[in-house]
Amino acid sequence: MRLKDKVAVVTGAAQGFGEGIARRFAEEGAKVLVVDLQGDKADAVAAQIGGIGMGVNVASRDALEAMFDRAEAELGPVDILVNNAGVTHLPQPMQDVTEEDFDRIFAVNMKAIFHAAQLLVPRMAERGGAVINVSSTAAISPRPNLTWYNASKGWVNTVTQSMAVELAPKGIRVNAICPVAGETPLLQSFMGQDTPEVRAKFLSTIPIGRFTTPQDIGDAAVFLASPESGMVTGLCMTVDGGRCI
Repeated sequence: MRLKDKVAVVTGAAQGFGEGIARRFAEEGAKVLVVDLQGDKADAVAAQIGGIGMGVNVASRDALEAMFDRAEAELGPVDILVNNAGVTHLPQPMQDVTEEDFDRIFAVNMKAIFHAAQLLVPRMAERGGAVINVSSTAAISPRPNLTWYNASKGWVNTVTQSMAVELAPKGIRVNAICPVAGETPLLQSFMGQDTPEVRAKFLSTIPIGRFTTPQDIGDAAVFLASPESGMVTGLCMTVDGGRCI
């Protein structure tokens, strides 16, 4: 019960890594607002873990403000924010990625963190808290044909460290988790196609020999959100089975 009675908001939490984080937070005693663009799926996860579900488009500042308002009204002041919602483009040469795809990546992977920080920091500054940004090993060891996605996650790592320095005097810790590709709905997008041969080639780059699981990321997030990491801020933690060594 390391997060007992803490109020946590987790975006992109209806599936994949976000769901893993929401479930682990609830297991550790947190009151969780499960946020996802797919509101019905967010409600389903929330019902299973004793939280509250909410459909939110994180690319909208107004929607994010409504998200924080609801969290405070129904659960209490927000102690933990996990910016997990993210999108990618299919693997392809960088010149072939459409402007529409680029704008979507910018809005979800980057601008959503900008809006969330501006909206939450004034509310959180009086009592401190923890912000966790879900990044990627793509920010550290980029793969070809994912250039604009890689760049968006590089931005996440830089903004994590910059926020950490600026917000430390306010008692707000900011860290990032950098997973290698995992068994989530985005896996096929990263690989281009999901075949035994493509999986084997991908897994050959991960020394531990398996994909990241939602449990792996949930465990890391619990540590970064808990008092156990009270001296940890600005960390971009790789949870990658040795991929980036």
